[in-house]
Amino acid sequence: MNYRTDLTIELAEGAEKTDGVTSDVSVMNGVTVTRTVISDESASGLIGKPQGKYYTLEMLPFSDAAFEPDECFEAAADILRELLPEHGCVLTAGLGNSSITPDSIGPKSVSRILATRHISGELADKCGLSPLRKTAVIAPGVLGQTGVEAAEHIKWLCEGLKPSAVIVIDAMAARSLSRLGRTLQICDTGISPGSGVGNDRPCIDSAYLGTRVISMGVPTVAELRADERNEAGSDMMITPREIDLLTDRAARFIAASVNGALQPHLHPTEIMKLF
Repeated sequence: MNYRTDLTIELAEGAEKTDGVTSDVSVMNGVTVTRTVISDESASGLIGKPQGKYYTLEMLPFSDAAFEPDECFEAAADILRELLPEHGCVLTAGLGNSSITPDSIGPKSVSRILATRHISGELADKCGLSPLRKTAVIAPGVLGQTGVEAAEHIKWLCEGLKPSAVIVIDAMAARSLSRLGRTLQICDTGISPGSGVGNDRPCIDSAYLGTRVISMGVPTVAELRADERNEAGSDMMITPREIDLLTDRAARFIAASVNGALQPHLHPTEIMKLF
């Protein structure tokens, strides 16, 4: 049975020896990182993901009492620094519906990311903030709330802001229950919001936005299928019982990673005090 997933590491399982797919595992700041590279069209078609780099970070569950985001966020921050251009404004967009807990990671994350585009000139000099990288932050909501596709909203902003890169944050789906709430995927190919739950929205990628796009996501749901299609409960999405805590901590981790990558001269714990 082919369960839905947004995670490239799950789609690529068993394809490690396929031409055009390479994978390696390392440990960064106590986090296990799997780097999967899809380098040709045939491999892309086989796996069902665009060509590019995919990083899967696996750690203690975000809801685990022993998990402390401040101790291992640098693994994700280092990857973001590698993928981001060295200079230029960065637009960060948190996708999802803040009123639906499993879908709230995007809005929760950007609410903790330091927006700095408006801090410049004499004000920045007097406050000692002149080294700040210009960052804009948005939570565009969902089509049912706004009547506007998130992709359209972000594209309009890109036309005005002309950012050097866009970071898109969203909740994801996983096949394996063991990866729920303990996995972060980072990639340089953009994102297809809702694809993991069968609710595909317009793709947000560099071809559409005209600038580099990096996506980040944590799986919060998995698909549950009954054996008979007409049986009650078939095609359900399930989520962990501690989803409130999970999304709060995952958002804190993502925000610390983004803040650490964009403002390396400030420690994320200092930034967190502002929120």
